[in-house]
Parts: sequence; structure tokens; C-alpha cells
Amino acid sequence: MKIKINNNIKYLFVAAPLLFATSCKKDFLNTAPDTTLPIEAAFSTPARILSQVNGVYAGVKAGNFYGGRYLIYNDIRGEEFIVNKPNGVTNLDTWRFNVTSNTSEVNNLWGAAYAAINRANLVIEGVNANAALITPALSKQYIAEAKFLRALCYYSLLQLYAKPYITDNGASLGLPLRLKAEKDLTGNDLKRSTVAEVYTQILKDLNEAEPDLALTLAATRASRNTAIALKTRVYLSMGNLASVVTEANKIVSATAPFSATTGVANKLETSIATVFGGSYVGTEALLSFPMTDLDAPGTQNQLAYYYNLESLGGNQEYFLNVSGIFGNAAFAAASPDARKTLTTAVGTNTYLTKFKKPSPYTDYVPVIRYAEVLLNLAEATVVSDPTRSIALLTAVRQRSNPGYVFPATDLLPANLKNTILTERRIELLGEGFRSPDVMRLGLGFVAKSGSQGTAPAIPFNTAGYIWPISATEVQNNKLIVQN
Repeated sequence: MKIKINNNIKYLFVAAPLLFATSCKKDFLNTAPDTTLPIEAAFSTPARILSQVNGVYAGVKAGNFYGGRYLIYNDIRGEEFIVNKPNGVTNLDTWRFNVTSNTSEVNNLWGAAYAAINRANLVIEGVNANAALITPALSKQYIAEAKFLRALCYYSLLQLYAKPYITDNGASLGLPLRLKAEKDLTGNDLKRSTVAEVYTQILKDLNEAEPDLALTLAATRASRNTAIALKTRVYLSMGNLASVVTEANKIVSATAPFSATTGVANKLETSIATVFGGSYVGTEALLSFPMTDLDAPGTQNQLAYYYNLESLGGNQEYFLNVSGIFGNAAFAAASPDARKTLTTAVGTNTYLTKFKKPSPYTDYVPVIRYAEVLLNLAEATVVSDPTRSIALLTAVRQRSNPGYVFPATDLLPANLKNTILTERRIELLGEGFRSPDVMRLGLGFVAKSGSQGTAPAIPFNTAGYIWPISATEVQNNKLIVQN
């Protein structure tokens, strides 16, 4: 058995056969690869083992997945952006809720995510089989990183292809749980597990990964705090507020200034400009996917391509909706909020300029920031500890607007959660959170309109609310069923 190796990145490139359309599957099986490596040699040295681990990261940060498109899909499904250049290639059908199982974004993201999952499975099995070649601690760490990334993939897929947990406590159909490495055409047929079962596996992976991840590691790879932070996101999506608090308390101090007291010394950067000014791996970054000129997300996948100004090398595909958070009184133009500096007006439209790098658009992709963890914890403590909730909310707001004082009515018990959710929309704008937040809260998607098109309102769990399962999966998996 030979395994294809990418010449530029040198990682295992074995993906589940179901991930490719017929023509692609034929190419994968029949075309001689540029470089081949016998499967028994793929994990034969410490350097090769590390290469395979790096390959899992490479799979997750692919342009069709977390390298750009996943974040973009989740934001333009919400009400924060209006289409400026209606083009099917740049996700018009996603913006207007018109995708089918054959739509390219539905097929491409599914394929990219499951390819990354299979890479993780290959690493878990390969490292276990060759653990004697590296230290026990390193063996555990590599397996933990693969489990973390597998969990991130499954969580991400749930946000688009499955009904939210709140629907029925996860009893709805979820995803096929592929937990074994696939090296040939066997194993395609696999039924969908429930949403609850997939969340159980996600948490199992994260709980097993946490103690074995490196205590400190550069933010371009997962450390122990990264797994804890992702758990706060996962539990929030499930509505399990007590567990959000339990996890967040591991990396958030009891009082301001909030910071992690173990592992990486995570805390808010003093300036939002620093977060999006090019450093990408400072104290706020719990995980960022790096990009370089020779390792960019690829054509029409990049965050800056979609949102940034043409004069700065972007393509102005989508502008900010004045009926969305951009026009909210809490983010009013007259406010001295530094986050306003991450937007720029051109004529009558305003664009998000949080991502600034010109072609080939090498902004690092923010996966988890400490600001999100603080907001997750603030939301989870609205009832149990409102004083702390307000302190966490204030820390995020006053980082960008030091003189701001929340109106007393915004902090009343009946209004505090909504105030936090509003702050979340401002802080995390353009980072892929709007659609998952709408869905976990049991809300509908509101109608959108602009000179280049309209999108209908989509009430909670009605037609179009979630994506259909990829047509390629349906074609190759006899046990799969649509919702």
C-alpha cells in the first residue's frame, strides 16, 4: 500500500474515498502520485511522525474549511453582511439560503472536513503503532493534538449540517462518526449518529486530549488551554452552562484583570489593533492557523479577499449591514470604540477591514481567542454570578472602549444576557460565530436585502435552516439519510 505525500508540505494525504466526486475519486485511485511512501514507512522516523501531525493541521486549515470558507459561511448566513458582488463562486447561495446537496460549498466543506478527520485518524493509529520511536510524552502529545483537531472538525460540521442541540437535546440526526483511518474503499457505508452522540465524541476527544497536550506551545498548535477553551464553546452550544463555568475557571482568574494562571499565560491584548495587526500569536490567541505566501488559503477562500477593500487588495464581496450589529446603538458611529477602526467606509457602504493582508491574503485565521472565552463565561454566569458576568463583559468592552460605562438598564437581570450577546456580535464580527450563535439560541435567520440581492427570513428549524448532507456522501454511503 502506498500513501500519497504532498511535495510541498510532506504530509499524509489519504482521505476517506467518500469525500471525492467520481472524477476526483478516479484521479485519486489511478493517477500516479508525485511522491509515494509505503504505509509501513509513513511513521518510520520521528521527523516523519511530526510531518503527519503537521498534515492534520494543514487539512483543517484548508481554504475550503477553516482556512477561510468555514468562517465566511457562518457569518454571511447571518444578518451582519450584505452581498456586494453576487457570484455563486463566492457563496451567493449560502448568503441567500439557496444551497442544495450539490452546491459546491456544501460538498467542498464536507469533503475537506472529513479529509482532515481521516488524517487525524491516521495519526492516532500511526503514532500508537510506532510509539517506540519517540518519547512517551511526545507520543501522547501528538495523539492529543490529533484528537483535538478531530473534535474541532466534528464540532464545525455540526454547526452547518445538523439541527442545533437545543432542538431536542441532540436527538436529531447528526453526522457519520468516522473514528478509524480509511486507506481504501472499504468503510464507506456508515449511518449518521445523533447530534448528542457526536457531541459526546467531541467531548471525549477533548477530555482525553487535555492532560496530554503540551502545557505551553505556540498558538499555531493546540496546547492544554486550547482544548479547555474549545470545551467552553462546545458546552455553550449544548446549553450546559455549568460545564462552561467549570472549564473556563481553569483558564480564567476569579477577578479582573482576567488571565490564565496555568499553561500559556493567556489574557486579552491591551489593544484590539494588536490582535489584528499582524502578530496573531500573542497572549490572546489560543489557536491561530498560520498562512504564508507559499501556504495561503487559495483563490477566493481568503478572509481578506471577501471583506477587505479593493484599494487594499481585497475584493469587497460583502459589506456590513446597517440593519445588523454594525448599526446597533451599542456600536454606534459616534462611539470611540477601537473596533470601529477595523471597518472602513467606501461611498455608502462600510467594509470589515479586520483582515488586511493583500493577495495572496496571508492573515492568520483566528480559531479561538481569549475574548471569546471571557464572553462564553460571562454568558454562562448571568444567573449564577451576575457580578462576575458583568466584570467579564466590561473587560471585553473596555479593552476597546476604556471610558465606556454600560447603561444600568443593560445590566439588569432581564437584560444582561442580551447585552453580552450584543457585545459578542461586536467583538467576534467576521470570525465565524454568527450562524452558530443564532442556531444555539433557537432563533431564526432574519431577511436581508441590498441592491445586489435579497435573502428570505428562515425561521428556526424550517427548510433551509441547516445544510443538506453532501451529495457526494449520499452517492457513496448507502446508509446515509438526509434530514
